[in-house]
Amino acid sequence: MAEMEEIFLRAKHQTFSGLTEDAERKWTGPFCFIQAADPQLGLMKAWREGDCDGGGDEWAEEVELTKQTVEAVNRLRPRPRFMVLCGDLVHAMPVAERLKLREDGGNERKTETASIIIIIITGFRTPFREGQERDLKDALKGTDPSIPLVFVSGNHDLGNTPTPSTVEQYCRAWGDDYFSFWVGGVLCLVLNSQLFYDASACPQLKEAQETWLEAQLSRASSSSSTEPKSKHILVFQHIPLYVKSPDEEDDYFNLQKDVRQRLMDRFKRAGVKAVFSGHYHRNAGGCHGGLDMVVSSAIGCQLGDDTHGVRVVAVTADTVVHRYHSLEQLRVRGMDEDLRKLLKT
Repeated sequence: MAEMEEIFLRAKHQTFSGLTEDAERKWTGPFCFIQAADPQLGLMKAWREGDCDGGGDEWAEEVELTKQTVEAVNRLRPRPRFMVLCGDLVHAMPVAERLKLREDGGNERKTETASIIIIIITGFRTPFREGQERDLKDALKGTDPSIPLVFVSGNHDLGNTPTPSTVEQYCRAWGDDYFSFWVGGVLCLVLNSQLFYDASACPQLKEAQETWLEAQLSRASSSSSTEPKSKHILVFQHIPLYVKSPDEEDDYFNLQKDVRQRLMDRFKRAGVKAVFSGHYHRNAGGCHGGLDMVVSSAIGCQLGDDTHGVRVVAVTADTVVHRYHSLEQLRVRGMDEDLRKLLKT
């Protein structure tokens, strides 16, 4: 249990053990990290068979790809400061169980208003979910201990319409659903994008994240002699703000226009450099008003022409440069030479 907590439950109380502000606020020079997304154990077979709602009863392919990712990342020099997985860790969704409690006996509970039907929504595990989570953790345990694993919640981790119960279930398995951490003078914010997409079943959780995020952005945009600004601010979430253009229509793969615009405005005012996401299972994104929207393809199932891979991100005092690498390229040749040179400056 202690080993599992050390690896998978480091995000607690809206911060991250080992990557705290006290330890990491000072800029210490260029570094790199790995952004990965959508291992989504169970999707590859389900996608081939056209049964994506079934949860996926086989996931050996995704386990092997995750192990290849770990092997390739462990070989990198210089060593990445962390690896972030931007959601959809597994394919099998949590399900909302509705228990109706009426005012007329049995398992039912009386209410002051006789006509009210109370619906209690609780999370429980769908078939395959427990096995998918177990096997993903087994594959990730091989990551070098010097490379912390940072987890971001996706729609398959929480449900398309998350509930307090499904969020709690995720947090028990993977740590907080939103939090901040620091790396070498850079502030990183991990967000629960499902609370932006559809929080109709958990409005209080949405409000809590909004309050926390506003405080984080407000503090990050201010500075003083005792508390200088971070070198960069980076955001990690599952659903992209947009896939190709800030003006694109609402879609399954992006956030709604009004939500998108409000977040972009807030991020720009605070000086956020880049937003990293997954969800699209293809590489995409763009840059608008100095805010980079990075959409990375998947470790697991590909929905376009990209290959299984991860993104290498090089952070210098002035820039954040990133490039998607196939797992084969990363394993055989490592990161691209121009990225490696940036880390030597």
